[in-house]
Amino acid sequence: MEKCSSIAAYFMEEVAPGALQKKPLRLNDLPFTIKDLEESGCFAYKVDMSGDWEKAVEKYSEDVGMKNRDVVKINPVTMPNFDEKLAIFFEEHLHTDPEVRFIMEGSGYFDIRDVQDRWVRIPVAKGDLLFLPAGIYHRFTTDEKDSIVAMRFFKDAPRWEAHNRSKQETEEMVERKEYVKGIKAN
Repeated sequence: MEKCSSIAAYFMEEVAPGALQKKPLRLNDLPFTIKDLEESGCFAYKVDMSGDWEKAVEKYSEDVGMKNRDVVKINPVTMPNFDEKLAIFFEEHLHTDPEVRFIMEGSGYFDIRDVQDRWVRIPVAKGDLLFLPAGIYHRFTTDEKDSIVAMRFFKDAPRWEAHNRSKQETEEMVERKEYVKGIKAN
């Protein structure tokens, strides 16, 4: 598994939850590079799905301290209340642990806030492994195909606990303060 040497990420338009969230929403041609992604504390990897990808993914999860995992199938057929769940995933939030996702099938978008608090869209597809640090504001949506299968990694027992962005509460969280301190040090 190699770190991506290039990435298709880009600055995106501000958009409210709904049908538009699934479109590419490219704002302009300002470049957003792997270096920019890493300055935000995020890392993207491309996994060769033709080989022994399970071992590569297992080693990576051990390297970043993830002990557990599950597989989530996000589509209207397998996920009850699909539209409501997608709206929850698209709400700007942070986690107290890193968010690590390996895309096994399908495609979608992870949106992150860059170091200047601008939205950046990261398209993901089969074979992509994405690391988002604890404390970074982000959100997720499928693309217009409405189907993605992702392996989710967890430090401890599998759980998804989001802390929706609020100026007072989330900005005061230890994980958010550590994240901001880390990116300012870069």
